[in-house]
Amino acid sequence: MAPSWYGSTLRMHVMQARTSCIFQLTRTEPMKIASLVAVFSLALLQACGGGGPNLNTLTGELPLVIGHRGASGTLPEHTLEAYKAAIDQGADFVEPDLVLTKDGVMVARHEPMLDSTTDVALKFPASRRSTRNMDGVTTTAYFASDFTLAEIKTLRAVQSNAARSKAFDGLYSIPTLDEVIALVKAEGTKAGRTVGIYPEIKHSTFHSDVVGFGRNVFEDKLVATLHAAYGNVATAPVFVQSFEVSNLQYLRTKTSIRLVQLIDADDVKDDGSMSLVAPYHKPYDFVVKNDPRTFADLLTPAGLDFVKTYANAVGPWKPYLVKTVNDRVERTGDTTLNINDRRVDGSTGVIELAHQKGLLVHTWTFRNDAGGYGFKDPQAEMAYYMRLGVDGVFTDFPATGVAAKQSLR
Repeated sequence: MAPSWYGSTLRMHVMQARTSCIFQLTRTEPMKIASLVAVFSLALLQACGGGGPNLNTLTGELPLVIGHRGASGTLPEHTLEAYKAAIDQGADFVEPDLVLTKDGVMVARHEPMLDSTTDVALKFPASRRSTRNMDGVTTTAYFASDFTLAEIKTLRAVQSNAARSKAFDGLYSIPTLDEVIALVKAEGTKAGRTVGIYPEIKHSTFHSDVVGFGRNVFEDKLVATLHAAYGNVATAPVFVQSFEVSNLQYLRTKTSIRLVQLIDADDVKDDGSMSLVAPYHKPYDFVVKNDPRTFADLLTPAGLDFVKTYANAVGPWKPYLVKTVNDRVERTGDTTLNINDRRVDGSTGVIELAHQKGLLVHTWTFRNDAGGYGFKDPQAEMAYYMRLGVDGVFTDFPATGVAAKQSLR
């Protein structure tokens, strides 16, 4: 649920006309005068300054377009080919989700389970499946951690989304993180620009405690690889993200590379509040530690202060940022009610509050072929979030994200 304080945080609405600048500030939460003046000055500069787009991002720069699992809307996700396509489409960063093989190699997969994104069932017998506790859910599957890298290299990626083309199934192999980095650097050089990498550590507690790699072995491997490739500097074209907290806190002691706290939920209620049902209600390491805080709690003023102690950005699921309401009014003209018809009520205040705390906001996931929570046009949806001030968007269709960004100019 969107916490009640959202409506009481600082809200800035900067509107621009050809001959005048109108600045409207609504504030119902006490703030120090110095902070208010600083925020007002930044907004006024963005609103009335000349020469470029008026942006509400934290830095005033254009938002990033992040290829979610590569250009996964058109090619099998987490393949070198999908990452290359994302770069060709203009993505600023590409996102490899990472899991560990049996021999401890980082490979790009969305989940430790290989079943839905590879042809593993055609290559290996059902006896290679195992049953494990995956973040509190008993799961039987082909787990990457039960296969060596050599075995995984015999697999080929398949399209996991039934509504998308299967034309490329069985063509592309499963890349290691080293291979992804090499590709991103080479393709960035060809394109004449720096392309960043945005790895996610998948299921840290699962890898350390259930599989048995040990505490922070995954994180140490990632840090060593990233430092070797990019150096231990905050200016590296790298963000590291996780839905868990303690692994990011550990990473903060080991690296200057930017870190991102992901924020999840399981659904959006009709009134626009967030539904928080296990296992999507809180970071899994919080579950293990009996920490009562939920994902939503991390977006409160106190929660963001806490996140700021170890992270540079928050990555909330997009309904946390824009309130939409299912008022059962058909708005898209297709005579059917779906999430595209939800009424858009504007910013929840999370973007503004995170920026006030000095945190970037990168949100996910935008898709051309899936509902947009109040938006039928995916480009218009991304542009709306960008105008509110998000600093980056994850999308399966990077070309659409680039078009949305260009519409801001």
